[in-house]
Amino acid sequence: MTEKDRKRRRGRRTADLGNEIITLENVSKAYATGAPALNGVSLHINRGEFVFIVGDSGSGKSTLIKLLLRELTPTSGYINVMGYDLVKIKHRKIPKFRRNLGIVFQDFRLLKDRNVYENVAFAQRIIQVSNKEIKRNVPSILATVGLAGKYKAKPRQLSGGEQQRVALARALINRPTILLADEPTGNLDPKNSWEIMKLLEQINENGTTVLVVTHNREIVNSMQKRVVTMKKGIIVSDEEKGGYIDED
Repeated sequence: MTEKDRKRRRGRRTADLGNEIITLENVSKAYATGAPALNGVSLHINRGEFVFIVGDSGSGKSTLIKLLLRELTPTSGYINVMGYDLVKIKHRKIPKFRRNLGIVFQDFRLLKDRNVYENVAFAQRIIQVSNKEIKRNVPSILATVGLAGKYKAKPRQLSGGEQQRVALARALINRPTILLADEPTGNLDPKNSWEIMKLLEQINENGTTVLVVTHNREIVNSMQKRVVTMKKGIIVSDEEKGGYIDED
């Protein structure tokens, strides 16, 4: 293995420590059945970065996201996100930690019995934002994602692209420090996929750190962002202005 390969597998250990917002050091996660989902992963992400996480099914991407959300804890290793030690964090502090995270999923996860306005407002009600602020914040974020005129619509009345915009608005309403997007274009056609990615890029340009898990090769190759490639629980490549690569 060359020194360049070692640096890639260490996950950019040369990152700016003063500006680092996500740190994984030698993280492994083993389940009761099968091989480890993650095996000695180290990854360093600076504040304000836009990072694609790519790899085949079973590469460890989903486990990585769940660890960053503190839905899982590692079998071994160290994880720090936004100053929170996710190995030692007390259970009662997890909700406060998650308030600084925005999450977008492939399947939208909207409340089907509520309209667009209430789906987005729900994220603010959870953290007990006042009704006065909600009435100001929700129309503003809906305008940002291009849905100002759809606030009364139910999810079933929206296209897939519009539903994902609602999900994105809900993820952004509390002004998260980090946005995690897990296959955000997986159920969208190419046009809507690009529109969602442009919104994510705009959000990143406004200062939010963005991590996108995706299988969309065209988007990854075209956008020329940092690309972290995973395979069988390890990081095999970590490239600035990278592309979607196939690993033997």
